[in-house]
Amino acid sequence: PMATINSLSIAARATLNLHSLNNEGGEGNQIQTRMVDVVDDSGAMHTVNAISGDMMRHVVAEHLLRVALSRDLPLSEGARRLDANRINADLKRNAKDSGVELPKSDPEALDFILRYCAVTDMLGTLITEGNRSLPRKSVLEFGWVVGVPDRVRTESYFHVKYSADRGSAQRKQDADDAESAGANRGQAIFHRPASSGIYAIVCHLELARIGYNDLTQRYAIEPEARLARAQALIDALLYTFLELNGAMRAAQLPHLTAISGLISSSSGIVPAPLISPLAGGAENGESYRTQAQGIAAALDGQNGSAVAALPFESLEGFTVAMRAHSQDLQLADLTRL
Repeated sequence: PMATINSLSIAARATLNLHSLNNEGGEGNQIQTRMVDVVDDSGAMHTVNAISGDMMRHVVAEHLLRVALSRDLPLSEGARRLDANRINADLKRNAKDSGVELPKSDPEALDFILRYCAVTDMLGTLITEGNRSLPRKSVLEFGWVVGVPDRVRTESYFHVKYSADRGSAQRKQDADDAESAGANRGQAIFHRPASSGIYAIVCHLELARIGYNDLTQRYAIEPEARLARAQALIDALLYTFLELNGAMRAAQLPHLTAISGLISSSSGIVPAPLISPLAGGAENGESYRTQAQGIAAALDGQNGSAVAALPFESLEGFTVAMRAHSQDLQLADLTRL
């Protein structure tokens, strides 16, 4: 991996079987899975199963909290409770007793926020307490995890929840009656979706922005603290791929059978190359990696930026590469770029 990193991008294709990680809700006894429209290389439109970027960020937040707690990083009480408001929850709770009070100027308030809560620093929030509208932009960007057209399918499966106080003979009679008469007699009949296929994943990390106050254009925390937070975020992102949390995992734990992709990085102002794994469609699944590697080679050295693209072929390879990036990490300094 590169010695110094400003930004890091991940593009991957993952094979997921029989999952139901992200749904839109229910209508009657039918759970509706999330579907989105995408355009393939030929311009044709496809409707495919998808997992929202919000869901993926929530999974990262769960893992990041555990990592931050284990490494004693500073956390707001809101972040400790996985409250999406993060530091806002502390400000609201302590508004009357001045337990947590922001400085009046926005630049000083942002400095306080960055020092006070590592999760707020990395995953962002909008400070709305005290008639403020002060944003902290996330350093992590996650796209929709979307099925590759013609390589994903969603089916709906019949389920019955029997009443616990009915004997086996009565349960069989209930099932026979429901099947013949279409009635619900002492049992809950419902349909659950399960999706299988090849999915495209994209995410981007602005690692050098960790601890960086966008208003003052200076860092609010020391280099050692920035490095510790960046390593925690990289590890949390790795754990997200190892354990894809989401809906219905109790009975539909996803079968991850394959993953391949590319980790790209840049040390300077040139962005880390990121091409969607949707490129190439079902027939040419390698084109996104070929393009990204070509872009990295063309941009390497431009404006003093070292640009690299490291392919991986398996979850083991991805794990080894991410651990190497975390352990050997050196962060670029935005005040010197």
